[in-house]
Amino acid sequence: MTPEGTVIEVEVGDITKLGVDAIVNAANERLAPGGGVCGAIFRAAGPGLPEECRALGGCPTGEARVTGGYNLPAKWIVHAVGPVWHGGGEGEAALLAGCYRNALALAAKRRLETIAFPAISTGIFGYPADEAAKVAVAACRDHAGRHEFPKRIVLVAFDETQAKPLREALAN
Repeated sequence: MTPEGTVIEVEVGDITKLGVDAIVNAANERLAPGGGVCGAIFRAAGPGLPEECRALGGCPTGEARVTGGYNLPAKWIVHAVGPVWHGGGEGEAALLAGCYRNALALAAKRRLETIAFPAISTGIFGYPADEAAKVAVAACRDHAGRHEFPKRIVLVAFDETQAKPLREALAN
């Protein structure tokens, strides 16, 4: 819990099954179905999602866009495009923080109570999980300190190995 009342927590599970207002997709710039969590979200959401994503015309790295949730329990999907890891010297941390900030800003604008994030950029984009966790937690705390919504931010890990760096970052 932040001093402002927003709860930030880590949960292990399937982000596509969470009963939250919005889930975040670790998207690519084309907002096209991909692998990992992105592929799982597109499969679970159903055939309407690719069509809506095509109509958005893509999304630059570090930014976010919103679509409907379709067949998911979540009403909204926030597509955040994380950076590919190039060793940390090409602005990756700022771009990754931008993903979280922009996704949270979209949730705040819609006055959403709850949002769930995967570990953006830590899969095929190669961002080190411990570094990504620090960026994610810092961006969430910063947002929570300045905004009323969302009131609950869930950092979702698909297993305990992925949860560990998130829990460590949250404890610091």
